[in-house]
Amino acid sequence: MEDLYEVDPLLVQQSLEDWVMTQCEDWRDYYETNYEQKFDEYYRLWRGIWDPSDSERRSERSRIISPALQQAVESNVAEMEEATFGRGKWFDVTDNMGDTERQDVQFLRNKLTEDFEKCMVRKAVAECLINAAVFGTGIGEIVIEEMKEMTPGVQPIMEGQLQAVGVNITDRVVVKLKPVLPQNFLIDPVATSVDDAMGVAIDEFVSRHQVELLQEQGVYKDVYVGNAAPDTDLEPDQDLTIYNDDKVRLTKYYGLVPRELLEGALSDLDDEEEVTLGDDEEKPSRYVEAVVVIANGGILLKAEANPYMMEDRPVVAFPWDVVPGRFWGRGVCEKGYNSQKALDTELRARIDALSLTIHPMLAIDATRLPRGSKPEIRPGKMILTNGDPREVLQPFNFGQVNQITFNQAAALQQMVQQATGAVDSAGIAGTINGEATAAGISMSLGAIIKRHKRTLINFQQSFLLPFVKKAAYRYMQFDPENYPVSDYKFNATSTLGIIAREYEVTQLTQLLQTMSADSPMYPALVQSIVENMNLSNREDLLAVLQQASQPNPQAQQAAMQAQQAQLEFQQSQTAALQAQAQESAARAQKYTIEAQLAPMELEIDRINAITRNLKEGDQEDKEFERRMRVADALLKEKAITTKGTTNANNTERNASPAGPSQQQLQGNVRPIGGTGEGGQGPQGGF
Repeated sequence: MEDLYEVDPLLVQQSLEDWVMTQCEDWRDYYETNYEQKFDEYYRLWRGIWDPSDSERRSERSRIISPALQQAVESNVAEMEEATFGRGKWFDVTDNMGDTERQDVQFLRNKLTEDFEKCMVRKAVAECLINAAVFGTGIGEIVIEEMKEMTPGVQPIMEGQLQAVGVNITDRVVVKLKPVLPQNFLIDPVATSVDDAMGVAIDEFVSRHQVELLQEQGVYKDVYVGNAAPDTDLEPDQDLTIYNDDKVRLTKYYGLVPRELLEGALSDLDDEEEVTLGDDEEKPSRYVEAVVVIANGGILLKAEANPYMMEDRPVVAFPWDVVPGRFWGRGVCEKGYNSQKALDTELRARIDALSLTIHPMLAIDATRLPRGSKPEIRPGKMILTNGDPREVLQPFNFGQVNQITFNQAAALQQMVQQATGAVDSAGIAGTINGEATAAGISMSLGAIIKRHKRTLINFQQSFLLPFVKKAAYRYMQFDPENYPVSDYKFNATSTLGIIAREYEVTQLTQLLQTMSADSPMYPALVQSIVENMNLSNREDLLAVLQQASQPNPQAQQAAMQAQQAQLEFQQSQTAALQAQAQESAARAQKYTIEAQLAPMELEIDRINAITRNLKEGDQEDKEFERRMRVADALLKEKAITTKGTTNANNTERNASPAGPSQQQLQGNVRPIGGTGEGGQGPQGGF
């Protein structure tokens, strides 16, 4: 095993900058062979720049380029930007489960958001999205800069009698995101990501003064750099005139380098005899993660082991659509390339045909034209002929352009939208622009939204969250006074894009119409609708809705009092009903007792009627017996008459015989009793 880490004889005579540039040149050859020509064409189609190589027919004269692919790129990028930054807060920070203090997490999120806004990170992310849509891969470099933060302030002078107005200057470290074009990025051809590659390099032109300023600060080695040789392959726009003065070709390499070469380079930079890396390790690795900066292809400006505390590479990249086994992804231009080329060919052929059918042409008998005449056609021109002009000149055309080309162009434009998943203001013909049913619109929008979500998730996991995490670690390392060092977890808060939001708002509105305002789900649905709407005062509306959903103490107290009063009222009603029930029961019991006493009262009245007006002597007993027989007969007759009545009339039946029976008895008794002393017995009656 020890032989594996011995010095390679081939590296003895090689310097670190030569080794790095050899790797970069090999990687650039691979890029130029496989990707450069296609990426240049994608860029021209997106910009609408014509090139002779873009012609599909040798006789093609028109140079028009359809804006369909441009619209597709801008629509997809706008959807990603709206989904990422549409809510304002586009990332979140969470702490571990055991930590109950939330102040540090809130401070870190607010501080990062403030610094990202100062460094215009959102603009840089938008540019990386554009690059990903056009070329298939978005790449960004995380750059650390020292800047002077100036704020206005006052300072007391003359023992506090006056105040001087000035500027407070504070030196601090900031982290920026720098977009990188594909022609300026080099990577190991067999790698599929930045982390598993042997190394990555950013090869680009920079102004000479930037290098000189860093040399003055001691970041770069103080050596003469000079101007770079021109190279159009590295320019952002290759169709413009190149400016070759005061430029330096800077190659920044981030990755693994041989240990012995890095030790030799450090010794040369520090003017020491020998620098050894990894003395504390038992078996040092052959390669070391390092940062190497080379100017103009051969001048070493900086070489050091990875200085970042997490030992990560300051580069983030993501593919718009993943190509299995490849680092370079598949963008919007590649998806719509064939449809765009067919559409351009159709439009150019139509324009070329129009030039033959619209503009007038003449067939001329050249033998009958005067010598030296110019057979041109323009308003007011006179053409001289030898003989009758009607015989010399013959106007003609090539017919009319076929109307089917209009339908073909519309179909090709629809193919571009289908290939890229972009929807413009007119929508996909026959599907979203009003010619389909609600179910068809939902299915079409659902398919489009799913495609956008794939790209959004890929962008979050591969680019956005790694950038936020690496930026936070660099702030913790180089600015610990403002950023507390701790283990935090970062989450993306990206949501739906504008198309998905409008679609979701429509669905929520339809669901809201199916329930009343008293439903417990009604406030939640209203809040969801407001959250998805792109309103200027959306936060205020959400605050009002949340405040309205919170219970009011006074309203709660009033509600409790009303509920208690209602309960007391119900209890009083229950007590009144119970008292009425008891009264009814007592009355029923009284009626029952009275019904039981009625026969006894009748018997008493009968006896009283029989014994009334009796005379003294022997006739008293006989009269009494006679009256008893008459009363019994009357009672039996009355019983036979009332035998068929119902039980409801039992009370009346038992009470009615008292009057008539007594009257009949009294009427029958008076003639027997004498002359007019009725009602007076021997003892005055009962």
